[in-house]
Amino acid sequence: MSANNEVVDRFIAAWKTRDLELIMSFFHDDAVYTNVPIDPPNRGSEAIRTMIGSFLGMAQAMEFVVHHSAENAAAGIVMNERTDRFLIGERWVELPVMGVFELRDGRIQAWRDYFDLGQFQTAMGG
Repeated sequence: MSANNEVVDRFIAAWKTRDLELIMSFFHDDAVYTNVPIDPPNRGSEAIRTMIGSFLGMAQAMEFVVHHSAENAAAGIVMNERTDRFLIGERWVELPVMGVFELRDGRIQAWRDYFDLGQFQTAMGG
């Protein structure tokens, strides 16, 4: 396993802690985080912090279950297919996600998640 894949694995594990500072420590200050079906992209630490904070605030617990990972170590790209799970109230909401991470110097420079927004809204009861 490459260093980049290890960074992404640690980042994904950090979500279980719900520790915003720990999660943010994986990003470069000028990183970009995009939930592809939701516009606009979150550019820079403060925008990313706000978006991640909203996720942390909506769930009592969360975890990302990685099913498959692939990487191009030379390009600093790690991709994973996963199920993101959020405990909201008394039930778990699950969402299939494809994530793409671009890393530079051991930190995340860009993160894009691809998922079906309609499926998520249905799972949330909306």
